[in-house]
Amino acid sequence: MSHITMKAGYSEFVDRLNRFPQGAPPSETLYKILEVLVSEREARILAQLPIRPFTAPQAARLLKLSVAETRTILDELAGRAVLVDTERDGETTYALPPPMAGFFEFSMMRMRGDVDQKLLGELFYQYLNVEEEFIKNLFVRGETQIGRVFVHEPVLTNENALHVLDYERASEVITSATHRGIGVCYCRHKMMHVGRSCDAPMDICMTFNGAASSLIRHGYAREVDTAEGLDLLDQAYEQNLVQFGENVREKVNFICNCCGCCCEAMIAARKFGMLNPVHTSNFLPLIDAAACNGCGRCVSVCPVGAMALVSANDPHDPKSRVAQVAEEICLGCGVCVRACSPSALALRSRPARVITPLNSTHRVIVMAIERGNLQDLVFDKRVLWNHRALAALLGVVLKLPPAKQALASRQMKSRYLEYLIARLAP
Repeated sequence: MSHITMKAGYSEFVDRLNRFPQGAPPSETLYKILEVLVSEREARILAQLPIRPFTAPQAARLLKLSVAETRTILDELAGRAVLVDTERDGETTYALPPPMAGFFEFSMMRMRGDVDQKLLGELFYQYLNVEEEFIKNLFVRGETQIGRVFVHEPVLTNENALHVLDYERASEVITSATHRGIGVCYCRHKMMHVGRSCDAPMDICMTFNGAASSLIRHGYAREVDTAEGLDLLDQAYEQNLVQFGENVREKVNFICNCCGCCCEAMIAARKFGMLNPVHTSNFLPLIDAAACNGCGRCVSVCPVGAMALVSANDPHDPKSRVAQVAEEICLGCGVCVRACSPSALALRSRPARVITPLNSTHRVIVMAIERGNLQDLVFDKRVLWNHRALAALLGVVLKLPPAKQALASRQMKSRYLEYLIARLAP
């Protein structure tokens, strides 16, 4: 009976997670992960928290606890990086981040002894890399994704630079951030526990702004200044790592320095590339076939297998090869250009510019519209029956037949989107 009760508490938490566009498909492995990270009582408490950022008094009303007791619980969860806490005008505001990019990663962003990280690494590998439903749900549903690729800045020419906006530069994110935190790479740390990690740098996971402030305060990231942040970015460039960051223009919260073998975004791009699981940069490689010597260095560094060697069709040298790019799966990171010793590769602009959401609220709302759960964002105080009724009604609207649904979505995006952003913005 106690096992059933415990599972019921975690089931409530999983249901709460799946009211957010970045959910977590239920499975026995997920329940085991949550059991490592939080107690059953904590899971029940987390299940009742609003989707939007909240204060301790607001949470206390929902939990029917005193403000002091509620604040103690929330601070404990923030101290374990399950919640993110930020200071606003002298008051602490809390938010439950999604599993990714969120508390899954935070749990592995430092070496810690209060949880079994080897067990967590094995469970994460099972849930993300073997079962795959979570990864498909995270990266393949909808058109708007959580992350985007930043162009490899050292290979930009003066002409290229004219077409790169500030928010498309990882260096600008580092320079303009209010806080900069460096933690252990979740992906390589996880792979280390299953014997699959590579030798790329581990202490190079970058967080910024509000997320960094919380993680630094609780010891999950170390604070660095702009100069050290840029030095670490240079190390990532030297290692041919891909900068994969939050898909927003303002207040980017994370940039991962990704290898093709360990990092979830690159693995997803390699497995589901035709479904565009990762937003690309605004560039594509341009190959000078006459200069290409077929060395294959571009092939070896490409994290998603977009580069290949094909016959050069040279009648005088039948064995000669030349590089070829599969544009439909290319990320436009530019790592291949840096690796090209004969300088046969350059960057050219994509025919259509990639659109990036303004901020995290804008991205989440559009993702919710695309995935059919906008109602869960608008009416997230589930303890009120009228909110549940309105959520159900809006859910029906978003599940109309395709033509009517598209109309409803356009109306939502145009008429109400700015209002919703203002209302939901943290």
